[in-house]
Amino acid sequence: MTMTVHRTPRYRASDAPPSDLRGRPRPDRLLTMLGKVLERTYISYIERTEYDSTSNRHPDDPLTMALLERRVVAHDENVVELTFGLPDGGAVPSWQPGSHLDFHLPSGRRRQYSLCGDATLTDTYTVAVRRIPDGGGGSIEMHALAPGDVVTVRGPRNGFPYTGGGPALFIAGGIGITPIVAMVRAARESGIDWRLVYSGRSRDSMPFLDEIESWEQDRVCILTDDANGLPTVADLLEDAPVDGSVYCCGPTAMLAMVRAGFGETGSSALHFERFGAPPVVDGTPFQVQLVNSGVVLDVPADVSALSVIKERVPGIGYSCQQGFCGTCKVRVLAGSPDHRESRLTPTEQRDHMLICVSRADGGRLVLDV
Repeated sequence: MTMTVHRTPRYRASDAPPSDLRGRPRPDRLLTMLGKVLERTYISYIERTEYDSTSNRHPDDPLTMALLERRVVAHDENVVELTFGLPDGGAVPSWQPGSHLDFHLPSGRRRQYSLCGDATLTDTYTVAVRRIPDGGGGSIEMHALAPGDVVTVRGPRNGFPYTGGGPALFIAGGIGITPIVAMVRAARESGIDWRLVYSGRSRDSMPFLDEIESWEQDRVCILTDDANGLPTVADLLEDAPVDGSVYCCGPTAMLAMVRAGFGETGSSALHFERFGAPPVVDGTPFQVQLVNSGVVLDVPADVSALSVIKERVPGIGYSCQQGFCGTCKVRVLAGSPDHRESRLTPTEQRDHMLICVSRADGGRLVLDV
């Protein structure tokens, strides 16, 4: 999920909504609904502006690409950098820092990976992938690719754009460095005032560390859990620039800290991207019936339908888990979905849903699965 947040005036504790009966903070429903609308509007805007008018090509148009080079970029050997080119060596569509590609793998899996190479190169795309043994299998399949292997890609798309200008603070957690490293290269090239905070479990697990430590070290802060402990809000946002921008990509806990602490900085805009499924907000338990087997599954209030269904149907298609790629679209045969995505058109929403984020307000959905 990608989002840009502009700083708003701080509010007093007395302005907050009253607590619930157990003394827990009660979310402001109006603000929650407004946030969802703004988030969906922003993502829809990004998708509508992806059309490349200069080449008469849309990002949904497939490209057949071959793996040209495979390079290990983390000392624990769990992250590989993969460089792809067209079989005829021709030029590829241009891209900007923050962009990603949709990979359609030989197994049928679809996965998104951020472009992390040199944006000035016109004939190759480069991504970096961390191997996750207990993940959905996409990273293992990407790691198994060898030079000469062919894949289909779509894109590039950019839902996490680097706006340039400056000053800027870049924050990356683990494999979240992949879009950030391209942004910092662009910032260094343009000469803006920039800082980077890069956090990871250990130095051995952190990709691109050799390159990053060759940059201006007064602008770079490397934090490792084993040496420094888990980063705090102060660790991450200490160098947030006044009237500047903060760009963050990392795990959910990091994003939560940055979003919570951003209002205390003097920065004017926060841009972020998460590389995992977002937490379910304001969920209601419901059921899904899978028509192919007739089985009925309970979906808890804080779990996605996809998470429940893939335990029963491991081969079900999915990718981003955030409601924008469309891979997990299924036909709804009965019931009324609570659409929480920005991908489907109103016509598609009449009889389809994205099970990674969309839900139901109680009751049962019958799905063509």
